[in-house]
Amino acid sequence: MESIIIEIRAGTGGEEAALFAEDLYRMYSKYADRQGFKQNVLDINPSELGGIKEIIFEVKGENVFSLFKNEAGVHRVQRVPKTEKGNRIHTSTASVAILPKPTEAQISIKPSDIKMDFYKSSGPGGQNVNKRQTAVRITHLPTGLVVTSQTERSLEDNKRAALSILQARLFERENSAQQNKLLQERRAQIGSAERAEKIRTYNFPQDRLTDHRVEKSWHNLDKIMDGHLEKIIEHLNTHLKN
Repeated sequence: MESIIIEIRAGTGGEEAALFAEDLYRMYSKYADRQGFKQNVLDINPSELGGIKEIIFEVKGENVFSLFKNEAGVHRVQRVPKTEKGNRIHTSTASVAILPKPTEAQISIKPSDIKMDFYKSSGPGGQNVNKRQTAVRITHLPTGLVVTSQTERSLEDNKRAALSILQARLFERENSAQQNKLLQERRAQIGSAERAEKIRTYNFPQDRLTDHRVEKSWHNLDKIMDGHLEKIIEHLNTHLKN
């Protein structure tokens, strides 16, 4: 059984982007449930109105990376936000990263290479929700990478969660370094603007999801956002070469 770590971050669009990030998390979580995968939230930063500024969660299951790998990139939503009184359509974005979780044999972290800080976990608006210091911040000294976890009740569980995030990011960084020349060549050809990175648009007024990499659209967004991604993922895995 393999594991991946999914990171979803709100992009441009303020609170509406955070609400869209929450919608994406719910969509992937329900899809994972439909596949019988196990899930565990490692860290979450909620927004004021019930959205998510950032969430990091682990998904475990057979062939989980091959099913989720094509979800990485910038997702765009077009809809009338709940916060909009004038019925105007807004465009917002959220980014999705899919990281294969390495084994300890693939990525080992020396205790001397990390600095741990402990603090009180906080909820929306920054208020402390825990009187004890159970949240963990880990700094990887050689690279400067910083990860946090505050979702678990105990300090030890948050330490384990933060180390899992750090391992995945170091593994991804190592793989990225090997592919850096190819990436630089690709950026020279297509640019690195968000417009070029956008992989998908969720157009709610037209009830349509369009994946720009394969130039194909699917309808019935409510069903898709409820985790029914099987047809989309199957089509992408058939037509995209990774």
